[in-house]
Amino acid sequence: MKKALIASAGLALLASLSAQAETLRIGVDLNYPPFSKQGADGKPQGFDIDIANSLCAAMKVTCQIVPQDWDGLIPALNANKFDAIISSMQITPERQKAVDFSHKYYNIASRMVAKDGTKVDAASLKGKKIGVLRASTQEKFAKDNWGKNGASIVSYAKSPESFLDLKSGRVDAVFVDSAVGEQEFLKTAQAKGYAFVGPNYSDVKYFGPGCGIAVKKGNKALVERLNKAIDQIRKDGAYKKVQDKYFSFDIYGG
Repeated sequence: MKKALIASAGLALLASLSAQAETLRIGVDLNYPPFSKQGADGKPQGFDIDIANSLCAAMKVTCQIVPQDWDGLIPALNANKFDAIISSMQITPERQKAVDFSHKYYNIASRMVAKDGTKVDAASLKGKKIGVLRASTQEKFAKDNWGKNGASIVSYAKSPESFLDLKSGRVDAVFVDSAVGEQEFLKTAQAKGYAFVGPNYSDVKYFGPGCGIAVKKGNKALVERLNKAIDQIRKDGAYKKVQDKYFSFDIYGG
């Protein structure tokens, strides 16, 4: 009996140590402030990073952030470079063919940033250059709705580069997540004379129900754990604490 108890305790300890040692590798594009960027200290920071750390704490695993340019995120996930993508990736039918998603962890509209007073319609945008993030839902929407009507869609590997070109006049507008447009450009001293123009864009056909966490196809166990963790941080206040650090509105959405 004594030996059995010792063996049982040993197995329990091993299980505990194994759980403590579990690492969740998370792919993130660090060129998408305020959601993700590399800080002055070289460490990843932003809303997505803090949400990732909160989810890992809820799941009792160690977070390992793996930087990856946006257009390589899904290929790298499927090549086993990391276990999940937490990088403001919208849940769309096209992406669901390649990966599985958790339920959403936030949902905001996309907006056009341009010189104040710019008209946003097919006729006004004909011949204009519109900057978008490569392989993004904004790129797909812009090509289908404005590119086919004579606008030139200019794709960027890194979102901040589009704002540099907007200011220098290389593009006439940038189409992006509204929070990125606001905090990365419109709230800066460089944005004088620029504004959000046109309506909010949230067509489910292009933008889905919001941003989710992507995992490899068929990894239902990880999806379930992530869904449970999202629900937990929404209930225990950890989500709101992260949200309020970066935004003055409810980013989770209806």
